[in-house]
Amino acid sequence: MTALPDTVEAERVRLRPFRADDVADTAAACADPLTQRFISGLPGPYTEADARWWVAEGAPATRATGGAAYAVADPATDRLLGGIGLSNPVALRGQAEIGYWVAPWARGHGVATAATRALAAAAFAHGTTRLELLTHPENTASQRVALAAGFRHEGVRRAAHPTRGGGRHDLVCWVRLADDPPGPVARTLPDLPDGRLTDGVVALRPVGGDDVAGMYRLHRRPEVVANRVPPEPPSLAEIERRCRLAESRWLAGVSADLVILDAATGELVGGCALYYDEPMTGQAMIGYSMLPAGRGRGLATRAARLVAGWAFDEVGISRIWAGTRPENVASQRVLEKVGFSREGLMRGRLPGPDGTRVDSVVYALLAAELPR
Repeated sequence: MTALPDTVEAERVRLRPFRADDVADTAAACADPLTQRFISGLPGPYTEADARWWVAEGAPATRATGGAAYAVADPATDRLLGGIGLSNPVALRGQAEIGYWVAPWARGHGVATAATRALAAAAFAHGTTRLELLTHPENTASQRVALAAGFRHEGVRRAAHPTRGGGRHDLVCWVRLADDPPGPVARTLPDLPDGRLTDGVVALRPVGGDDVAGMYRLHRRPEVVANRVPPEPPSLAEIERRCRLAESRWLAGVSADLVILDAATGELVGGCALYYDEPMTGQAMIGYSMLPAGRGRGLATRAARLVAGWAFDEVGISRIWAGTRPENVASQRVLEKVGFSREGLMRGRLPGPDGTRVDSVVYALLAAELPR
């Protein structure tokens, strides 16, 4: 690993040293609430004095200790758009950590992606073999940058970073190797077309932070709890966490968590999730539950059919399976209407109440079997 150049010219961005005339923009960008939320190591409040220290001492010290600290500038005007750098170098492993921030006036224009690609290319050209990019679990904009810049999801580092104001939070780890293919990483679970699925009667969209009350109401119902694993009612904190992290889990390719809506009224009537449990074999699992307002109207069947069609046509899944408790006849009817076939009974597969075990009836649907 050798020292990187002072300036890196790239498409749409210039990476250059911080200068004294960057102080005001650096202070404004790093005092921004979104920057403060996701980079908890920054002083808070962030002042021009902090920015002057960074420009005069912090950034040069980072470079002197084997890292890098660049201002991301507009190639045409040279105005500051953000910051990017390398930290925590491990020479023996040929490894470093890449991190960035984007000023509020530059967001939404691909600045972070362009800068990350440029710095990664420069780092690999100077001997780095592995780059890590660590994101706050709720910073899904940064996770999308990671994917667009060729970084692959590698896992979650639990309680790896202090939270501003106390406590600790997880970090999602994204990695790119020097010999990884160029270009964006293909998403295991792509976004929904136009952000939703609908047949005009029912609609599905990704779970978000505004769905906590509806999801809590749904998953606390006794008949829904009976089919949870384990069969215990979730706490409000668990539902809040599920809603906050739903997009991150989607981007990581773990699950597509959806709310089911009455298309006419927009009312939340249920939930549906697709868990990509076996990407290597092209298999996923589907699960769903409905509030009383959504039952007896065929909405669960419509929702499951829409999700299955998206999974087969857009995700490339070959087989979807589902499990129900033997007594859950209503769910079995939904599966059969969608086209699923019963494959058998798995004895004692699931944890039941009070330490018992309960059976699970297994259904499956192949891509060619979905009615069109």
